[in-house]
Amino acid sequence: MLWIPFTLFAAFMQAWRNALQKQLSQHLGATSVTLARFILAGPLAGGYLWLLYRWQPDQPLPHFSVLFAAYIVGAAVCQIVATALMVRLFQLRNYAVGVGLAKSEAIWAAILGVGFFGSLLSPLGWLGVAIGGVAIGLLSGLRRLSGGISPTTLLLGVGSGLSFALTSLWVREASLLLELTFPFSAAWVLLLVISLQTLLLVGWLAWRDRSSLSGLVKHPTLTAAVSITSCLGSIGWFSAMSLESVALVKTLGQIEVLFTLLISAYYFKVKLTRQDHWGLALIVIAAICVMWA
Repeated sequence: MLWIPFTLFAAFMQAWRNALQKQLSQHLGATSVTLARFILAGPLAGGYLWLLYRWQPDQPLPHFSVLFAAYIVGAAVCQIVATALMVRLFQLRNYAVGVGLAKSEAIWAAILGVGFFGSLLSPLGWLGVAIGGVAIGLLSGLRRLSGGISPTTLLLGVGSGLSFALTSLWVREASLLLELTFPFSAAWVLLLVISLQTLLLVGWLAWRDRSSLSGLVKHPTLTAAVSITSCLGSIGWFSAMSLESVALVKTLGQIEVLFTLLISAYYFKVKLTRQDHWGLALIVIAAICVMWA
């Protein structure tokens, strides 16, 4: 049951990372804000792996395969795409709507996991996923805005959720391939994915938009905060997904929207509505379903 506290920790960190990314997106473009997520996370992930081997020095080093490398590349690229799309959502709609559209990830993870990755979900697990999807719709205000959501906004949200789901599924497959004890497999995957993402984004911006790199230097505190909360959240997500199916982890992880609403209320001064309270109740029911499943 260790996947449960890891998931809750990850959701809490991700809610803060999203809030900080929203602030940074007011000053920088989507690619720069995406890079801020990874730029300091690599050294932190490396330090985390080093501490694990100091804790258990008898643990073996992993053996990498071509299939493992393919999963790492796929996960790294999909997470970059997903983050860039979500940052673009922040710039088009309000904070909660952007997060809500991107959280279609849990539904995509369930469908793709069962259809293509050999995952198994009990009826109770499917019920939790379905209830969680309804809850996200209520909490993000999608029902209120259904008549005013543009096709562009909808496509960005679905694309972000699908990309996040593929990232999570490939991260789990990569962790299982290493056949290391917990949490070493998750830590290796985390380090490799984040390092590749940093190299890809820095190379892209150095080639196409060097001014974006200097923009991050102008906001060092906010950039560092985004990167640190992102790395801590990723440690939680990667660890949880190495222990349990992605659909269940991501459904429980929708508790992030509770944290998001609290941040919106107390940090961005957004008032909570009756619909928000119904959505929170459904999130709790969904969480109970997936934990029992």
